[in-house]
Formats: sequence, C-alpha cells, structure tokens
Amino acid sequence: MSNHIIDPTKWVDRYSDYLYNFTIVRVNDHEVAQDLISETFLAGLKSAKNFKGEASERTWLISILKRKIIDHYRKTNSNKGKAEVRMQYSSEDSEGDWLEERVKDPFDKTAEDTIENTELGDAIYNCLDLLPSKQSTIFKMKTIDNFDTEAICNEFNITPSNLWVIIHRARTSLATCLEKNWL
Repeated sequence: MSNHIIDPTKWVDRYSDYLYNFTIVRVNDHEVAQDLISETFLAGLKSAKNFKGEASERTWLISILKRKIIDHYRKTNSNKGKAEVRMQYSSEDSEGDWLEERVKDPFDKTAEDTIENTELGDAIYNCLDLLPSKQSTIFKMKTIDNFDTEAICNEFNITPSNLWVIIHRARTSLATCLEKNWL
C-alpha cells in the first residue's frame, strides 16, 4: 500500500473549494462553513504528526471536517446535531489516530459507497429540477460546469452580487430539499 504524504502549504489551493462545497450543504451558513474549514486546517496542522499516510490527504481533511461539523451541531444542540452525535466517535483518541482508523481511501470505493453516491447524485439533480429554471441553470453553470462569474453575469445580464444571491438561494433550497429527500 502506498503511503500518502501531506503538504499543508497547498491545502488552501487544493481543497478549500471542495471542503466548502462539502460543508455548505451541511451547515447552510457561509460564515459557519468558512470557520469550520479554518478549524479543519488548524486541526490538520496540529495533528499532522499523526498522519500515517494510509488515507489520502483530502480524505484525511474531510474526516477532520466531518468531526468539526458534528461538534458544531453538538454546540448548537440542534436536532440534526443530536442525530449526528448518536453516530459520534469516542473523543479520547487523538484526532489523527481517530481519523485514519475510520477513514477509507476514496479510491477504494465499496459497492455501497458507489450506490450511495449515485443516489446522492440523483437526489441533487432531482432537487435542482425543482428550482426555478434560471436559478437552476445559473447554479449548474457556476458550481458544476465551473463557468467564470463574468461569463455568467454577461449571459444573464446580472451583477456579480446578483449572481451570488442566486447561488446562495439555490444552495439553501437544495440543502432543504436534500434534507427532506435524502438525509
């Protein structure tokens, strides 16, 4: 088994968008999402010495982030948090050990993971279909097809701040839809 190495100097460039997209659908709050990602990077730095290289760097960071999200809900004492905490892990182990014992490499997908990801993908597209047409199109262009902000603004004759309001509303609607239909 090849050992992965970590390079914290590249984390922000490599993973911040991915971590943000992962977080925003779970917490539905831009500032909270950014805080959780910052906390994840800090925790990763602190426990870097515990990284054994058995999981990929991104998988390792996601596992820290999942724990941060659970902690966030535990602190806010919400119902969603209580449900998450029921499947929580013992907090005595150091973060690094906890992570690698419980994390599988994303390239080692089990059939169940593959089915679950397919179901999630279908659920996302079903929820996207329920959005207003313009909102859905703009959301797909920005988040799925990675169109440039300026290109989208020109095509729809909107300002960048309009674009971000539309994206935010789409994310909020998607998160609500996914909570009802998939989570």
